Amino acid sequence: MTRYGFHASHEQVSPRDLLRDVQHAEAAGFEMAMCSDHFSPWSVRQGHSGYTWAWLGAALATTNLTMGCVSAPGQRYHPAVAAQKIATLSQMFEGRFWVALGSGEASNEHITGDGWPRKELRDQRLDECVDVIRRLLAGEEVSHDGLVTVDRAKLWDLPEQPPRLIAPVVSVESAARVAAWADGLITIVQPEETLTRVVDAYRGAGGRGQLSLQVHLSWAESEREAEAIAVDQWRSNVIGPPVAWDTETAEAFDAIGQQVGVDAVRDAVQVSADLGEHRDRLRRLASLGFDDIYLHHVGQEQSAFIDTFGAELLPQLTTQPATPGGAEPAAAPPASATRL
Repeated sequence: MTRYGFHASHEQVSPRDLLRDVQHAEAAGFEMAMCSDHFSPWSVRQGHSGYTWAWLGAALATTNLTMGCVSAPGQRYHPAVAAQKIATLSQMFEGRFWVALGSGEASNEHITGDGWPRKELRDQRLDECVDVIRRLLAGEEVSHDGLVTVDRAKLWDLPEQPPRLIAPVVSVESAARVAAWADGLITIVQPEETLTRVVDAYRGAGGRGQLSLQVHLSWAESEREAEAIAVDQWRSNVIGPPVAWDTETAEAFDAIGQQVGVDAVRDAVQVSADLGEHRDRLRRLASLGFDDIYLHHVGQEQSAFIDTFGAELLPQLTTQPATPGGAEPAAAPPASATRL
């Protein structure tokens, strides 16, 4: 049966408040959590971007949830340093931490002052980083010369079992490419046909492990309020590649977001004041074969969402198996419209 988790958005909530939110989510019945790993938010209106790795230590120590994050090694994070962080959390909280390794976005990586590589080089750099990280987690001393350089790195504190290194993907092409190294796949809500193709590409290329899905949604007591929250907080995110990959500042994302209308936001975010509609859409998505679904309420205030979904929606979702051919699929973005 599909499990449901809480997405902690560091771009939208301060780390202090987000720690309270994830503790609240556990108490309300969410089974796991994941978070973003940003240096900069997507919008000045979002206005936050705490350091994920410090927060993860506190969150894992003060809950019993399994947690993970989406992170990009290779520029902002040297792969050996990334491996050390991953190993430390995994040893302290054995079996409860995973990481999804992506190729990154300029909004976070430009801070190093290094040039922003073109996409094929970023993908190649990611492959090198994954190999370095996996070898370090296996206890090897690693040296490497390529798009990243490593000189005799060795980790001295390791977990008994290496954590899962999963792949965050959106496109069918990426799903097939990462299958060679990933211990699982996480993607975002897209049209049902596209999601099926992503899963099939990953499995067809030999991809192993669990399938996870992140759902952006907006719920409030009224439809008007739910829509207003989504437009305010998420319109700067409704931008496809290569613009989303290459834009460097929150101010630039806001300027682009001025051209984004309500319909585009509704295509990218599951907006509804109707809990039954959210329930039916989530059941349909679960029926596509996802093991884990992470719910991201795109508002900055999380308490009402956590309480309401915990009390009224999660019990229905976790006690009634998803049935193919049931409710209509979620209103979903095109493959380029939103990101993990």
